[in-house]
Amino acid sequence: MTQPTHTHRESGGKFNEVAQHQGTGPLEGQWLVIYQDLDKEIQSATTQADWLANWREVDPDDCTICMGTGHDHIKGNKANPCGHCYGLGKVREDGEAPLDGWELATVATKIITRQEHELRNLRRIAQNPAVQALIEQQRQHAIDESTARSEQEWRAGKGFGPGGQRHTGD
Repeated sequence: MTQPTHTHRESGGKFNEVAQHQGTGPLEGQWLVIYQDLDKEIQSATTQADWLANWREVDPDDCTICMGTGHDHIKGNKANPCGHCYGLGKVREDGEAPLDGWELATVATKIITRQEHELRNLRRIAQNPAVQALIEQQRQHAIDESTARSEQEWRAGKGFGPGGQRHTGD
């Protein structure tokens, strides 16, 4: 059986990217991704933008049963954890499920370490003065837009002037 290379972000499943082609006819100018649904054993195509937005690549240490979600996909109950990876979504480096509590702790420690590393990177990016200035600029722009929209709604609203318009003094 072919190994899955991708899974759907929302509905899960096992998919294998077969090829990418330039579209022709009505799809000219777009890249198409040909993929195989390994559960249903059918091939389909989608645009590259849709592929990048809705599918994610399967990591080597993702659980092969739940495809890294941590949910029980066999019975379809998302409230229950996956029995293979104990709800972590990750397995040992060799792709096998943890056999005891120590191996499970090792897998959990790797997840925590990876998350801490990503959090440090995000904090470093957020502390950059250029990023702070951009955030402040976006915040000020949102405030200005909100104020302008509120004023336009007030001016267009029902008033006591001629034709129901407000007296604005302009």
